[in-house]
Amino acid sequence: MPRIPACLFPAVLFFAAPLGAGPLGLVLPTDNTAIFSDDPSQFYMYTDRNFEGVLSKPWSGGAYGFTRDQKRTAAGIILTRLHEGIDIRPVRRDAAGEPLDEVRAIAKGTVVYVTASSSQSNYGRYVVVHHDWGDGPFFSLYAHLGSATAKAGQAVEAGDAIGKMGYTGAGINRERAHVHLELNFILSDHYQRWHERHFTSKNHHGIYNGINLTGLDIAALYKAHRANPSITIPEFLAGHAEVHYRILVPKKGGLPFLQRYPWLGRDLERVTNPVSWEFSFASTGVPLEIRPSDEAVQAPVVTYVKPTSGNHADFTVERLTGTGDRATLTPSGSRYLQLITDSF
Repeated sequence: MPRIPACLFPAVLFFAAPLGAGPLGLVLPTDNTAIFSDDPSQFYMYTDRNFEGVLSKPWSGGAYGFTRDQKRTAAGIILTRLHEGIDIRPVRRDAAGEPLDEVRAIAKGTVVYVTASSSQSNYGRYVVVHHDWGDGPFFSLYAHLGSATAKAGQAVEAGDAIGKMGYTGAGINRERAHVHLELNFILSDHYQRWHERHFTSKNHHGIYNGINLTGLDIAALYKAHRANPSITIPEFLAGHAEVHYRILVPKKGGLPFLQRYPWLGRDLERVTNPVSWEFSFASTGVPLEIRPSDEAVQAPVVTYVKPTSGNHADFTVERLTGTGDRATLTPSGSRYLQLITDSF
């Protein structure tokens, strides 16, 4: 992919997206609307790739999903690294190549977090906005900002400015300036306790640490919302996400995550006094269903995995290991389950 010139992009290619209708009311965070065009390279910021000595700049590295870290396997070349958001390239730069794009809230909500320093996270300077669409709390995250104008506690409408695009954070330079956008579930209200159990480093970001946020496919959601402005998050996930694995976990007290997102519950009336819960996950770790069970387990057990020809670690953000239709949890997978079940 050619390098981005340090000049203005043709204004005719881009236009401000109108406010969205329906319960979500989504809008794009910048003036770049090429996600809806026939040329996604004009929307996504490329990544620098070096695979087996071959250098490239694929725009697909800026998309959501398993878009990075190529690996050659017996089944062919696969991509193993999850990118939980989308990297949106600028549409305007000054003569020195500095991005000029304003970054805006994607929907009505409340700003809940603004980083105090751009050096305390790979996200650089980032802002988190809470959205309540009636299906539990969701959080949009805007990373690598050059500056943030939003303040924690500030109410915002869709399209309100919250900052300016930049290139703060690890591994980003001016040429690759972009805004990294996520839309997330929050895993635990007690993240700090979990963090202290597993890390010696300081948590600078409270419950809005990126580890505590699990991103859904925001690019697919934008397209689904454009086709059906009345779509909800549960409807979107039901139609656009596939169960990749299921895990049975012992019940230990309540399940705050299910209380926050009760629509994830299935067959809740079938087992009145469950001793375990079966979680269904997408390959990305996004939770899709939670079912009660009367099957007693002492520790989490994988009850289903989508068969693959390679190691499941390559297809599950290294949360499972094994091959074929057999899998076990990795230490990373166990930590993830601790967080989502508040069992720590």
